[in-house]
Amino acid sequence: MRGKPIMPHLSKLLATARGDQPADVVLRGGRMVNVFTGEVESVDVALCDAWIAALGKDIDAKETIDLDGAFVSPGLIDAHVHIESSMCLPAQFARAIVPRGVTSVVTDPHEIANVCGAAGVRFMHAASRDLPLDVRVMAPSCVPASHLGSSGETLSCADIQKLFDEEIVLGLAEMMNFPGVISARESVLDKIRASKSRPIDGHAPGVNGRALSAYAASGVGSDHECVTVEEARARLRLGLYVLIREATNARNLDALLPVITKENSRRICFCTDDRTPGDLLRDGSIDMMVRRAIQFGIEPIEAIRMATLNTSEWFGLKDVGAIAPGRLANLMIFDELKSPKAKLVISRGKTVAKNGRMIELNSSRMPIDENVRGKCAIDFSKSSIALEANSKRTRVIGVIPDQIVTTREFESGLTSADPSRDLLKMAVFERHKSTGRVGVGFVKGIGLKRGAIAGTVAHDHHYLIVIGADDESMLSAARAICASGGGLAIADGSKILAELPLPIAGLMSDQPIELVAEKYDELVRIAQQLGSKLSDPFMAMSFLALEVIPSFKLTDLGLIDVESFQVIDLFVD
Repeated sequence: MRGKPIMPHLSKLLATARGDQPADVVLRGGRMVNVFTGEVESVDVALCDAWIAALGKDIDAKETIDLDGAFVSPGLIDAHVHIESSMCLPAQFARAIVPRGVTSVVTDPHEIANVCGAAGVRFMHAASRDLPLDVRVMAPSCVPASHLGSSGETLSCADIQKLFDEEIVLGLAEMMNFPGVISARESVLDKIRASKSRPIDGHAPGVNGRALSAYAASGVGSDHECVTVEEARARLRLGLYVLIREATNARNLDALLPVITKENSRRICFCTDDRTPGDLLRDGSIDMMVRRAIQFGIEPIEAIRMATLNTSEWFGLKDVGAIAPGRLANLMIFDELKSPKAKLVISRGKTVAKNGRMIELNSSRMPIDENVRGKCAIDFSKSSIALEANSKRTRVIGVIPDQIVTTREFESGLTSADPSRDLLKMAVFERHKSTGRVGVGFVKGIGLKRGAIAGTVAHDHHYLIVIGADDESMLSAARAICASGGGLAIADGSKILAELPLPIAGLMSDQPIELVAEKYDELVRIAQQLGSKLSDPFMAMSFLALEVIPSFKLTDLGLIDVESFQVIDLFVD
């Protein structure tokens, strides 16, 4: 959790609030969006250091910024995001979203924690200091995500308690092991108990009825996995916050906007979860969600409130989320209330972005801590992806475009890929501890006609995952990634067509986000040239090993039936 800034001597703040001394800065002539009352007020906003000191008229100040009738709202807040999914360090992630008016995020670093453990959490916390973005860190609750896959490290209850004691984390991040919560597994409940009165985020795809009641009774207070109005409404009725998500490969905003009413909107927030660098740079973040909500018919101030005050209240962040004395001066200034696009962004009292660009660009590269350096400890001579001939039917993972849930498919006995029927082979290599384990299966819906795609971004254990039309291409892509210590690659036969090295835990680059986006877009473009019809086949692939999202998934232990939460045979009578 980014530390709360040191408040100026209280007497200075109060003197500024009373008018006994001039404010450091006054924003004059603007129209303030009051998310408490739903009003637009013509008032000036007085700042003292990083804080809002007063609202009013004719406030004396050392510096005045004339807003010329523009609107000023609280800076937007992302209620749930994995910064690692931008494939960039926090400073580069901030460069993409702060100019759009997003001044705070609640982040769950469970991607890097699954690779590097508590060292990864501390690395992300340290890398988020002194940014123009308030990064509030949650404690990863499920490292590993479950017992059905192999992560690089673990986070025990004692590890989480230490993160709380060090005040690095705000609360307990998404409790993905929902079967463990619902069945009252003691090792899972211990983490809930350790969180005490802190916020506990949820993750309950497809859970309903009495099982959902048990999940809510545990103390979990939110869910971002809803894909239907019925699911969202069921959670709202039990008192959970619903975090509506619009990720790169889990686009739920349009499906869930109809659930919002005047009666329930105060229990709804917006989040992006996982977005690729190109999506962040082209389409945006929470700002995009606010605009789309308004276009759908949500009142503008209501949409802004869901992206500010609601989130601050759920997480108990009393210093952000509204424009009021004693709150941080995190502000977005824009011209059109019905289509808010930031033209000026203020973070902690300082102007940090103007007309979509950061004012000061931090071009320095952060040294890679050895504790988080990427690795691929795979001996391919001991990790075969060959399958023996079998006449039985084969269970196949079915991909749903722009969703992370999958379908259950069955095909006649397969031992190799059949791209003519869109049946590709998939392999998941354990890369952390040189165990030699590899899970092999089949997937339908990726669409490659030839070649293979591979990556060490494979939620949440972050194995090395590869999907292809032939074994040679698959192994070529996998070996190329191992040679660079982690990343993404695409191959056709023995030829490597494109690569994106990710030297930080095999998850993030130390390069500028624009360059990462360029290389990532090239990978996607080539995959589409090889036949994939998906908007982002790499992001789709990255979730096919996540065994806490229905229905079939593949880990290094084999094919997983998420409904029964167990390893099952690839072949069936």
